[in-house]
Amino acid sequence: MKKRIGAILALFCAALIVVIDQLSKYLVVENLKTEGTSVTVIDGLLNFTLSYNDGMAFGLGSSVFRWVFVGVMVIVGGVLVYLMFNPKYNSPLFLTAASLVIGGGVGNAIDRVINGYVVDFLALSFFPPICNIADYAITIGTVLLLIYVIFVYGKNDKKALVNEPVEFVTDENE
Repeated sequence: MKKRIGAILALFCAALIVVIDQLSKYLVVENLKTEGTSVTVIDGLLNFTLSYNDGMAFGLGSSVFRWVFVGVMVIVGGVLVYLMFNPKYNSPLFLTAASLVIGGGVGNAIDRVINGYVVDFLALSFFPPICNIADYAITIGTVLLLIYVIFVYGKNDKKALVNEPVEFVTDENE
């Protein structure tokens, strides 16, 4: 059980991301009401602009792939949960990345299944697409997963091999 605490905590964090994502979307829809309505939050930096996205992340693609997105999320989420409970992947970096990807994926999957579209509202002045908390969680989690794979995964295995004593065998007949 002690080895699984990190994975359980990561799943709790993923659930928290889902709650924050869904609550923020609900509040934006209830307060802005009409698609395209915008409210300045931080002048020159951040607006809340209500947008309904039936495509992929950041407004790309089309609604044709609705169930493909949900299916991919289920597969990716399932693989990540499986890996989270494998002691080999018990790195805080991996667990953090996985929780962000799972939480964001579930948040957007809920929208797609219930509404057929995702509610977006975060409009940054320096990043044109309108996004939501789940999109940013998935993006940050994916970047952290890449960092984990490139810089962390397998490094302990290589150190163990490098630090093992080498025994030289000589031919006694020489």
